[in-house]
Amino acid sequence: MAKPKTEREPFEVYAIRYATVERKPSENFIGGDAHESAARMDYFVWLARNASRTFIIDTGFNEAAAKRRSRQFLRSPADGLRLLGVDAAEVEDVIITHMHYDHVGNFDVFPKARFHLQDREMAYATGRYMAHEFFAAAYEPDEVVAMVRKVYAKRVKFHDGDAEIAPGITVHHVGGHTRGLQIVRVWTRLGWLVLASDAAHYLANMNEGRPFPVVADLTQMFDGWDRLRALADAPELIIPGHDPLVMQRWRAPDESLQGIAVQLDAE
Repeated sequence: MAKPKTEREPFEVYAIRYATVERKPSENFIGGDAHESAARMDYFVWLARNASRTFIIDTGFNEAAAKRRSRQFLRSPADGLRLLGVDAAEVEDVIITHMHYDHVGNFDVFPKARFHLQDREMAYATGRYMAHEFFAAAYEPDEVVAMVRKVYAKRVKFHDGDAEIAPGITVHHVGGHTRGLQIVRVWTRLGWLVLASDAAHYLANMNEGRPFPVVADLTQMFDGWDRLRALADAPELIIPGHDPLVMQRWRAPDESLQGIAVQLDAE
């Protein structure tokens, strides 16, 4: 793939795997075939960095949350970042794709960070639909309250739809999975890469038109897949949020990071 000409400074982008769990097809796809073999779900945080800026996309959950929700905890996201030379305690910008428990925990390890969040996600997470277990189950009330406290501490930057966070980093509201879900577009040496987060848990959700069962608006979820395709410069530059294929299709930046992290802007 030819490198496009541009004045933007490209980012390196990494997926860092911190937890996993075995799943049934019916848990991953609306209309999942019970005769299919069970699929694993991996949990990631993402790192985008260049010589000028470092961004963390989502913050994961901690070991206590893993025990409560019966997930296999592999390592703290902060430990994964440290292996890539990033001190979570010094990070200044964190983009939160949405406020589900597996994307917004670990506030304590990012004491200097400003959090980038969609207006609609805060309204959704604190609004009327949280009175229904179907919508509330993936949220942790303590983490929602913690984010509200960050607002009062002037540590949340709200976005209303699409926004440029920095040259080469943009966020785009897609909704679907939650009312305020945003995806992250990153300029890399390969072109525009899109971190789908939960706009596409698995590539098969998008490529086969089989939605993930945790959803606020199915029509927005389908539209979100079209947005992913439009924003990425190539299909292989759409990175799903929980797919074990991520660890298979991209390579670790170093042998010591096998099974821990992969570099998404690598050929």
